[in-house]
Parts: sequence; structure tokens; C-alpha cells
Amino acid sequence: MPPKRALEIRPGDHNTRKWHVALTEDAFLSFLTHGGDATKAVFGEGSLFSPFLFGKFFDPADAFPLWDFDSDALLSGLRKAKKTSVDWAETDSEYILRAELPGGKKCDVEINGDKTKVIEISGQWRSQQGSGIRDWRTGRWWEQGFVRRLELPEDANWKKADAYLYDDGFLEIRIPRNISAECSTHQRNVVEPGESDTE
Repeated sequence: MPPKRALEIRPGDHNTRKWHVALTEDAFLSFLTHGGDATKAVFGEGSLFSPFLFGKFFDPADAFPLWDFDSDALLSGLRKAKKTSVDWAETDSEYILRAELPGGKKCDVEINGDKTKVIEISGQWRSQQGSGIRDWRTGRWWEQGFVRRLELPEDANWKKADAYLYDDGFLEIRIPRNISAECSTHQRNVVEPGESDTE
């Protein structure tokens, strides 16, 4: 494993204006068509920040319940074509996300929300010099940066989450599970017959 450095996971800044400009499919396709190599590297097929990562268009600024889905099933086509490095899993003790950052860019990791917790991975891929925008996240954010917002499961202990950026440009986030008698009972009740427990 290449060397890594820890990233600070900050509480969200409660800016109600960030991500309020929705990325539509038409706007994205036009942007991607007219963008260069950097645009395709950030938002291209298989990227964590691509609106098409999950098979159909989904605005990455909208919170997605990632751990409600099996990564092998959701990403099978991209994996067969070797077009994604995104992976997530859950074990009895934690939730894990691993993805390549576009160009090994820097990113911020924040936890937002009161009742439903959302982990937000964002960063800038283009300088905002001369744009006249104070906060790139409040306008057409995709022209300046990238984001992926993910709903955390109820039993995720977000206060003890860790994030690492590896020298090879991979981001890894590990979120421990709250293990209590109530959670354990609930988890046993939600397990579907025939589900694999070989993680």
C-alpha cells in the first residue's frame, strides 16, 4: 500500500446556498461535451463524481444512500470494462469507501445534517480566479469543482470516521458502526435470506 496522509473530517459549514444550483442531465452533457481532458478526468465514466456512476443520471450534489446498495451489482458494467476504481463495503464493524480522486486532487471531507447524516466529498479542479464568485459551491459548482454527497447509515458512528489520501491518488473513508444491543437486533432483522456475509 502506498503512503497515506490523514484528512481532517470537518463538521459541515451549514451554508444553505451551497449545492443549491442543481446539475441537470442536459446541462451536464453539454458541459462534458464542450469540456477538455480535465473535465473528462473529473466527471468521466467511472469517476466517483460522475452523475452517471450509478447507471442513470443522479446529481452528485444530492445525497445518495450508497450503503443501501451492493457495489458489485451497481458497478458491474463499469468493473467488467475496467472503467471504475470506486468501491464501497460494509463489515460488522465499519463502512468503507475507496475511490480515485481525479488527478490526485485535494479534497475536503465534511459531515452535514442533523437527523440524517451526510458525508460530503468535494474539491476544486479549476481555479476560480476572475470568476467573481466568492464561494464556488453556490453557483454552477461543476464548472469549478466536484462533489459527491452520501447518506450515512443510521448506525454509522460519524464522529469517529477517518479519511485518508494515498500517494497514488486514492481516497479512503472508514466509518465505524455503532454497535449496541438495539442496533444489533435491528441489523439481524434487516438481513435478507440468502445475503452473503463474506465481506
